[in-house]
Amino acid sequence: MGEVVNVLVAFAVIVFVFKWATSSKDSPADAQSPAAILGFRPKNITQEQVDTVHAMFPDIPRENIHFELLRSGNVQQTSNKILERGFLPAPPPAYYTIYPRTATPDAPRPGPAANTNQNKSAPQPKENLISRYRLENRLDSSAASSATEDPLKWDDSPEKREAGLRERKARMVLAARQRLLAQQQNQASSSEASST
Repeated sequence: MGEVVNVLVAFAVIVFVFKWATSSKDSPADAQSPAAILGFRPKNITQEQVDTVHAMFPDIPRENIHFELLRSGNVQQTSNKILERGFLPAPPPAYYTIYPRTATPDAPRPGPAANTNQNKSAPQPKENLISRYRLENRLDSSAASSATEDPLKWDDSPEKREAGLRERKARMVLAARQRLLAQQQNQASSSEASST
């Protein structure tokens, strides 16, 4: 009988030591693992994926995009979610323990964006459609071109279709400009008539 008690006590000590050894090894690792903190196993993503989604949707914060990509792991699913909802939810506070906030969320890159960030104090002129599509030289001839519009046709080559679409876009911008000028003239003449 004494041998059975010794075996049971030895077995209980071994089980206790085994549980203590495994729990002390796993506990800190689990507490610090991203899966334990975030509540899901994050997917492997690259900075290029975050940049791709941010380029398509610049009004969505990078942290929101990064968190959603960690969940889905797919740029297309993340983009579809933005298109369906119109936003991405902000990451939980636990996210920032693994991925701390950066001092500047969007680092200025060389190019026009960097120039606008550097000259925030100087007022920037608003770009209108005429200057965006470089139609300044066509402002005078817009009245004649809008009257002679050709019917919509589908060209065979992609280059011709692209050129045709660019031309139609230019005509639409010029026609909208003419309508705006006519509306402004009507408002000016009606305000002059009402003041007299």
